[in-house]
Amino acid sequence: MSFSGVRNGKLIVFEGIDGTGKSTHIGALKTFLEARGIEVVQSYEPTRGIWGAKLRDSAVTGRLSLDEEIDLFIKDRQDHVHTLIAPALERGAWVLLDRYYLSMMAYQGARGMDVETIRTLNEEFAPIPDAVIWLDIPVGTALSRIGNRGERDAFEAEEALLSCRNIFAGINEPWMLRVDANAERDVVAARVVGALQQYGILD
Repeated sequence: MSFSGVRNGKLIVFEGIDGTGKSTHIGALKTFLEARGIEVVQSYEPTRGIWGAKLRDSAVTGRLSLDEEIDLFIKDRQDHVHTLIAPALERGAWVLLDRYYLSMMAYQGARGMDVETIRTLNEEFAPIPDAVIWLDIPVGTALSRIGNRGERDAFEAEEALLSCRNIFAGINEPWMLRVDANAERDVVAARVVGALQQYGILD
């Protein structure tokens, strides 16, 4: 059964491989929206709840099995939807997420799970985004940025990132808005707003 909650707000998801600047540009869009009097709820996945914490720990201690990752992501997302996303959408807030189930499609899809199975599994309970800002940069640029901020974790191997980027590129939905993020911060922030305006989410 698909998500049937009341949606008076908007769900905007920022996606992309590691190193694309998702948190930076969520912050910029949050500032832009709040200046227009819009309530913004900012969050991320995996969360720091009981299930999400286990996933975050595994990035450092070593990846779990594919089945374990899928189980934890689903439990974490179900809790996230129930406690934060659905209530915020119902009261009319705009929810800005750093990663969502499309990252699961990309990263767990890169490990061999069928991408459409992942989508179906999530859309049984998770609201479909109003728009996804796919911040796209070359993998080499991403690896350079990741290297500058410290040691890579278990999710940041070059081959895996190449596979993930290809999966993101293959998601054929009108709400999947590609933004070239290989530019200065202010330029990319303007591109994000422009993409949402062109899609009709913002006037």
